[in-house]
Amino acid sequence: MTDLPTRITITEEGPREGFQIEPGPIATAYKVALIDALSAAGMPRIQVASFVNPKLVPGWADAAAVVAGITPQPGCEYTALWFNARGLEQARGFGDRLTLFGSITFAASEAFSRRNLNRDHAGQMAAQREMIAVHQAAGLSPTRLSLQAAFGCNFGGEVTVAQAMSVLEDAMALAADTGCVIEKFSLADSMGWADPLHVERLVGAVRARWPGLGVSLHLHDTRGLGIANALAGLRMGVTMFDAAVAGLGGCPFAGHAGAPGNIASEELVFLAHEMGIETGIDLDALLAAAELAERIIGRKLPSNLLHGGTLSRFRRAA
Repeated sequence: MTDLPTRITITEEGPREGFQIEPGPIATAYKVALIDALSAAGMPRIQVASFVNPKLVPGWADAAAVVAGITPQPGCEYTALWFNARGLEQARGFGDRLTLFGSITFAASEAFSRRNLNRDHAGQMAAQREMIAVHQAAGLSPTRLSLQAAFGCNFGGEVTVAQAMSVLEDAMALAADTGCVIEKFSLADSMGWADPLHVERLVGAVRARWPGLGVSLHLHDTRGLGIANALAGLRMGVTMFDAAVAGLGGCPFAGHAGAPGNIASEELVFLAHEMGIETGIDLDALLAAAELAERIIGRKLPSNLLHGGTLSRFRRAA
């Protein structure tokens, strides 16, 4: 355990992940409106679209129109997701609007790799070597290493710290072999298996093995421990988190319907501000964006803070 950070950076993934998983269709104008509301609230980084096969992910058939339609705000980075060379080429067409970076992705669970990535670990090693070459040809040598199912898997069971570290060792060896300089790790609790102690142990192991490299946490709230796990990360000095406005989104690979996605952005901001940690985000404006997200989706979204409100008015009245 270390001192609490004085400031954290949140990457907003609600628009990309949320609009991808909803049955839709959701109008392009609504997607643009939510992204603009989030950037106006001071969100420093927003994942705005997926450049993927529209037959497989119809919710992002309008990816190009969404990226073209947003109003970029100074100080906000807009990112996108892709899985192949074609998707990367589409994203590169918006290089004036998007911040593009390369990433290496693995799963700590062999069962999750087979189900989500359609490959075993060896197959993913080969596939990632090919994608690294694609990224490097585009001048985007990967600097981030993402580990999915880092804490456990609904299909493969427990993932120990030793198992996660073994996969990270393989991935770092691949990075070194291909000339990639990794700057940070993203540890994803893809199906909600993490608990605070597990977060502390894995983050601690990564830090001990690769001191000086950044650690980001992607925490799903499947079993209600998401914000507790974020607190554990904060106490370990983690300064980078993924989150989703209003708890928008879910995990299509969790194996059960209605599985929540990332922790709600406004709840993470509320936690940070209550503990004296800066985010640069206007919480009231973020809550307004969360209300907009709920209106767009047309049903109640998981965020407790969205429905319970902050403490501001009670403090003023006291």
